[in-house]
This record gives sequence, C-alpha cells and structure tokens, in this order.
Amino acid sequence: MNPQPVTILVLGATSAIAQATCRKLAHKDARFLLVGRDEQRLKSIAVDLEQRSLCQANILETELTVISGHAAILEKASSTLGETIDLSLIAYGTLPDQLATQDNPEAILESLHTNFNSVASLLTHLAMHYEKQKSGTIAVITSVAADRGRKTLYTYCAAKAGISAFADGIRGRLFPHNVQVLNIKPGIVDTPMTAHLGKGDIAAKPSEVAEDIQRAILKKKDVLYTPKKWWAILFVIRHIPEWIFKRLTI
Repeated sequence: MNPQPVTILVLGATSAIAQATCRKLAHKDARFLLVGRDEQRLKSIAVDLEQRSLCQANILETELTVISGHAAILEKASSTLGETIDLSLIAYGTLPDQLATQDNPEAILESLHTNFNSVASLLTHLAMHYEKQKSGTIAVITSVAADRGRKTLYTYCAAKAGISAFADGIRGRLFPHNVQVLNIKPGIVDTPMTAHLGKGDIAAKPSEVAEDIQRAILKKKDVLYTPKKWWAILFVIRHIPEWIFKRLTI
C-alpha cells in the first residue's frame, strides 16, 4: 500500500465528510492547509487535528465560490505546504431544494455556480499544478446523484454529473503525469447538508465514508462509490428504462 499523504490541501474543510477524512489522514508528519469561509470553525478543526495526531494544520479563510480568488489559494498552498502537494481534496457544495428553486432561474444558476463552475475552476488550477508536479492525488467529492438525473433533484444531479465528467476527463489528462484523480461518489450521508431529508437507516456516517476515501486514496482508485452498496444501487438505477424511470418519484 502507498504511504499516507504528508502535504494535504482541503478545499471545503468544514464539511462533515472533509473533517472525518482529515482525521483519518492525520499523522505526526502531516501538514494540512484547511480552506473554507468560517474562520472560527477552521481554527477549531485545526486544533482538533493537531491535538489528535501532533500534525501541523494551517487555515485559510476564503470564499471558494469566488473564482477570481482561486489562483491565490494555490499560491497560498504552495507557500504553506511546499511546491509538492501530495493530496488536494475538494469537499464542498450545496443541496438545493428542487421544488423551491426549479422555477427560479437565478437560484438554479447560483446552485450550478457553486456545485459546478467553482469546482471546475479549482480542478483546472489543480490540474495545472499537478501536471508540473508529476505526482500526487486530486480527490473531488461528487455524488451518486451524478449517475442519473432525477425529477426530485435534477439541478443537483446536473451539477454533479457535470463535475464528475470533468474530473474523469482531468484524470485522463493527468494519467501520463503519474497523478491520481479520485472521483468520490457518496450516497446519502448523515451530515448537516442532508439534515432536512428523511434518511432512515440508509444514511452512512461521515466516518464510514472517510475510511473508504482514505483506502481509495492509498489504493490509487479512480472512482469510489461509498458506502460500496451504492455501486449496486446505482447500477440498477442507471438501467431502469426511461419509460419507467420518468414515472418514479425518487
């Protein structure tokens, strides 16, 4: 198995999955740059990581959806972590209420900007960095929602499908340069973003997802469905005939 990453850039570090993943990846030699828009939460996460593992955790408060600031984030990462960034994890997004926004073009475009445009911009900056670096891992959290548009969630599905395809394309671009691009597709996870959903027993814990992410990074996987049961669930969903699927409320 490959060694644990040492220098780690986390974009959207306050998300529940990102926090759990950082705890899995933290070790005494690790150096983190935690990026997000809530300075107090970032500080709290950094202190927690340092106390747990004696690692070094730095923070950067910024708004990730502001594309004009993305080049500065990479510059900060290089100055903080060094020119070699072993792992970059993109772990932020929003889950729009489809019924509340579907007749509001401005709300839809805002959601698409957060979940697709800004993430695509960050992936592009990371791709340029890793193409020169010729090593390391870019990991981006998309969703099982990327696999098929659903009438109850199609704005979110569209953004995740777009960024999933974008990440898969970047994987092909960076493969000759010895760079792993991991497309992480979680199912329903028990996080603040999904708090309003009736999840029942199907929701995974962030710690379970984090363990799968850590394993996928170390094993140099391309695509991760997590928990693994979602691969089978989505296989079935992808193969439901459209004349049936359009009648379903899922």
